[in-house]
Amino acid sequence: MQSFFNKSNTIAPPEFNRWRVPPAALAIHLCIGQIYAYSVFNKPLSQALGITKPVEGDWTLVQVGYIFSIALFFLGASAAVFGRWLERVGPRKAMFASALCFSGGFLLSALGVWGHQIWLLYLGNGVLGGIGLGLGYISPVSTLIKWFPDRPGMATGMAIMGFGGGAMIAAPLSIRLMAFFQSPDSIGVAETFLVLGGLYLAYMLFGVLTIRIPAEGWQPAGVGDLNKQKKPVLGLDAEAAIRTPQFYLLFAVLLLNVSAGIGVLGQASVMIQEMFSEKVMGADRAVSAVAAGGFVGVLSLFNMAGRFFWSSLSDKIGRRNTYTIFFLLGAILYILIPFTGRMGNIVLFTGAFCLIMSMYGGGFATIPAYLRDLFGTKEVGAIHGRLLLAWSMAAILGPQLINNIRAYQIETLQIPAAEAYSITMYLMAGLLIIGFLCNLLIKPLHITK
Repeated sequence: MQSFFNKSNTIAPPEFNRWRVPPAALAIHLCIGQIYAYSVFNKPLSQALGITKPVEGDWTLVQVGYIFSIALFFLGASAAVFGRWLERVGPRKAMFASALCFSGGFLLSALGVWGHQIWLLYLGNGVLGGIGLGLGYISPVSTLIKWFPDRPGMATGMAIMGFGGGAMIAAPLSIRLMAFFQSPDSIGVAETFLVLGGLYLAYMLFGVLTIRIPAEGWQPAGVGDLNKQKKPVLGLDAEAAIRTPQFYLLFAVLLLNVSAGIGVLGQASVMIQEMFSEKVMGADRAVSAVAAGGFVGVLSLFNMAGRFFWSSLSDKIGRRNTYTIFFLLGAILYILIPFTGRMGNIVLFTGAFCLIMSMYGGGFATIPAYLRDLFGTKEVGAIHGRLLLAWSMAAILGPQLINNIRAYQIETLQIPAAEAYSITMYLMAGLLIIGFLCNLLIKPLHITK
């Protein structure tokens, strides 16, 4: 059994078709992308004792919101810590560890819901699930970059679009499972966690069984001619890469882009219900919990599609130009969001967020190719892992800005819930402007060895 996970036993034979690798990558990313749908559990978890409404002893939305932040913090932290280990042992072993951690996190969290112990959810879906996220996130990305040296942007888009699209499946599935298991004594979340844990484990194992890596020196047909025309990109190892200013500018670019997007994504379900509530829209036009779940699913669709579209476009227009679009257009859209809420125009609100989420996802898919352009493919998985610490920081910065500013405005300033997001939207726009300036400062490396 141990030999099955050896890196040498995952090397593909000469006749292997590289297009068989993307389905294995998607099997992992579609599962771990469930974290983007976690907001559908926030409201039910905040009334786990009251069942139909929060009662004394129930968790607050701020407390529940920490689960999302912890998971993404450990995604970045585990990717940074285990990046070089992945390069040494190969993707199969790393993906297997990811499957065990991610699915195990749901089982532990189910116990936390049954016992009403939120620390078990922090440990389960947060810490253990977050480690599964980190290992599962970088393994397919590093592998696909090696299989597609001629189209690195498209390759990373293929892998990472699955992460963005995972919520498109997870959101409606989770809502239906909770409704199926709900009873007068249960909100149905614990049972839903058990089912999801089993389903994700089975599907992730498909990726583990089918992943392959190219042999040393392998090149796809036609790339040899391309390399004769272009100077090859020399590779730096992870230790050398993190000593360059380019790495830290990219770190800031990812941190600011993710902080802006992840803050609203983590509360997407609650936000649309509050901004278009019965008090604002009337009983016949208010957004229900089911409709909010559909909204999260639509955002997931654009998040997924944007990862493939923007990263593929970056192969043509360049990574720097692609990020320029993300930052400038994104800032404009964030500024417009509060106005769509005041107008009661849910179509414009949804359209703006769909475009924002496409660029948010596109930023994740483009960053590995940006790294490859600057540092080469020598240890791109390990470098990518180090960079994902920016995601860890953003996972705390973005959601907590949204959650705590919202809570302060509603509880202390007595601002209506529908109007409590304006300041945070303007703040997100400001973060994007700073990111735009950092992106402008990134220059190509001049590697002499």
